[in-house]
Amino acid sequence: MHNAKHPLGAPSSPPAVRLRRPGWRDPRLLLGLVLVASSVALGSWLVASAGRTVPVYVAGETLVPGQALGAGDVSVRQVRLEGGTAAYLSAEDPVPEGLVLTRTVDEGELVARSAVSAEVDLGLRPVAVEPAGPLPRGVVTGSTVDLWFVPQPAGGAGGAGVGAAEAAPRELATGLTVAEVAEPDGTFAVGTEPTVHVLVPVADLPDVLAALAAEGSVEIVHVPGSASR
Repeated sequence: MHNAKHPLGAPSSPPAVRLRRPGWRDPRLLLGLVLVASSVALGSWLVASAGRTVPVYVAGETLVPGQALGAGDVSVRQVRLEGGTAAYLSAEDPVPEGLVLTRTVDEGELVARSAVSAEVDLGLRPVAVEPAGPLPRGVVTGSTVDLWFVPQPAGGAGGAGVGAAEAAPRELATGLTVAEVAEPDGTFAVGTEPTVHVLVPVADLPDVLAALAAEGSVEIVHVPGSASR
């Protein structure tokens, strides 16, 4: 067999195409470099932001409404806050003077600005209540309780007693905050049960104080779901 030959005048094979290296001034190369640099910068910023913390005040112990806020009541903690410290007391400055708690702040909780106010009368007064029996489980500083009056039954000690209708327990006040639970201390302490100091609204004071002075007992009822340890 004879190899086929191209007829005279037939066009030869097209020349091979060679790719040129992109030069430094090539727009595509410059755009790629810009994208890489931007990605690195954004990644570095995200990492730095994720690890950035700010100092804020946290409650060193349970704080209750009406309590004056002092430097000894709080500690400083470094935390990450997406919205900054605007909603909380920043520890970059000293604790402001003249602030009073308007709600309960649990131990270890960040002190929100909404939980304090300039010194005002909240209309609450602490009243000491000595329960007749053991203190209900869960009653601690900052927890919520109700007060009930249990009249002395007929024939009980201390008098002739009261009628059956009058002997029914009645509610004195509800939703009260426990300001302090004071344990008996000292050789001359009277009784073995703790004294509970509750914050009573001024409007409820006459009824509560009258019940404390009457024949019977004022009982403390813990509200489930409130602070307890």
